[in-house]
Amino acid sequence: MSAFPPDDRPILLVVHQQHSTPGRIGQTLEGLGRRLDIRRTGAGEALPEGLDGHGGVVIFGGPMSANDDHLPFIRQELELIGTALQSGIPFLGVCLGGQLLARALGAPVRPHPDGWHEIGFYELQPEGAGAALFAEQSTFFQWHGEGFGLPAGAERLAAGQHFENQCFRYGTTAYAIQFHPEMTKEMIALWGREAADQLLRPGAQSREEHRRGIARHHEGIGRWLHGFLQDWLATDRRAAAATRPAAE
Repeated sequence: MSAFPPDDRPILLVVHQQHSTPGRIGQTLEGLGRRLDIRRTGAGEALPEGLDGHGGVVIFGGPMSANDDHLPFIRQELELIGTALQSGIPFLGVCLGGQLLARALGAPVRPHPDGWHEIGFYELQPEGAGAALFAEQSTFFQWHGEGFGLPAGAERLAAGQHFENQCFRYGTTAYAIQFHPEMTKEMIALWGREAADQLLRPGAQSREEHRRGIARHHEGIGRWLHGFLQDWLATDRRAAAATRPAAE
């Protein structure tokens, strides 16, 4: 039994294209009993004016850059991240979303100096508290050519061979991950077909390597995601309990 009463606040999920989907993250959150508020900002949908009615925020990836200040929704999402951090509700940035969190905290987002891309399944190197977080699963699907720096005051939880920062935590409620645990088998196949030219980038894996990675890691990533999201949803409530004065 949970130590906390049920939370009926929806989770805000920010995706960036008309046909984008929150994939396994959305499925897992619904399986945990949470309602979803999906906003497709790159397709013109507005963000909420505030976050008082939400129990968490996830910003997903997309083909744009975290440095694309000419895109109004990128500027708006940076402002939303500031609101989320101030409110203390759980925040998760996935790929582009993690890069936006890093940028909001003053860290750079840059392409790899040698043009390297991670497209496929890559192993992380856990650090510090990440040793427990990634004890059961440390290989994840990735699709990116830019990476984020480590913000001042953030704790790096995982590094990578080609992109140094793969996961960090800021405070107790905000996480940035460079990888894509939300990917279903169908999404991986779709991306591989619709962006086949990207598979020719330095460092990218072939579609056959993607299929082998699915066979080896898909179930483990699903178990990891369930445990991570369950714990992530409770971070703000644990923090509030820790700061609440003891009953006399």
